Amino acid sequence: MSIKKGDTVVVTSGADKGKQGKVLAVYPSKDKVLVEGVQLKTHHIKKSQQNPNGGLVKKEAPIFRCKISLVNAEGRAMKVSRTNHQKDGKVLVNRKTGEVIRPIKKSVEAK
Repeated sequence: MSIKKGDTVVVTSGADKGKQGKVLAVYPSKDKVLVEGVQLKTHHIKKSQQNPNGGLVKKEAPIFRCKISLVNAEGRAMKVSRTNHQKDGKVLVNRKTGEVIRPIKKSVEAK
């Protein structure tokens, strides 16, 4: 998955199209990403000692990875590809400009 926690992304389709936000969590097994301020859902909170009023709370819900894209320096969505770089090994590259975004770290395999 080319998107990681802390990346800035833009929503490319759906009700929140055009919104930008920071990635809070990534769920690769579900192919979903949690983005700050996107896909807000209303949760009903029951009255309790910690929360005496109860009420409604808005929380972010995960969005499918195919509906978001990384953001370049200008704030626009960009397409990325993975290529081999002589210095850094495998890297993530902006397809349009050829700019190296970041190196891709190898994931540790479970034994």
